[in-house]
Amino acid sequence: MVSKSGLLKSRPTEGVCDVVLVFHIEKGHYGATALDGLNVVLAVHAPGPMADGNWLVAAYIDERADDDQSDALGTIFTGAAGGPMAHFAPLIAKVLGVKKVPITYRIEGKRRSAEIPVVLHMAVEPLPTAHPSGEVWANTGYPLSPDKLAFAVGAEGNSFADYGVRWVNSGKNGHYAPIRWSSDC
Repeated sequence: MVSKSGLLKSRPTEGVCDVVLVFHIEKGHYGATALDGLNVVLAVHAPGPMADGNWLVAAYIDERADDDQSDALGTIFTGAAGGPMAHFAPLIAKVLGVKKVPITYRIEGKRRSAEIPVVLHMAVEPLPTAHPSGEVWANTGYPLSPDKLAFAVGAEGNSFADYGVRWVNSGKNGHYAPIRWSSDC
């Protein structure tokens, strides 16, 4: 789906794409396993256009997840369960590792943020707009959020450092969206 639709084919301005995908599950389940309130973070390094693949990925699972929940989250976010993440699995060249860590996720007004101590600090805020809602939304058909996606910008101090990989994404492109997934997405 990704390559056929032409998504993710743009040449990155700085030659690479360093992206953090943060997922907060308000309410959800995998089979009989409840996933309510858990978080997952994927840090992705793509050495060129994202659609070209060769991604390096580090995965972080909420330390509050028990063994069944960890297995379920691993199945979902590797794409093994189908759904949107299955579209990205062929683009991954190497998984740097999977860690269970404390993940703090917050929504404060229109700002979204996530933190993993010593590893990650990320926040996005909506792009400035004259629209009364204070947000610009696009109906994109993007695989992670097929209905709509808000345009945002990375806040000051955005950074990732783990597995010998480091980057700063302050002031760069960002998005956020409510998503609803199932394995048949």
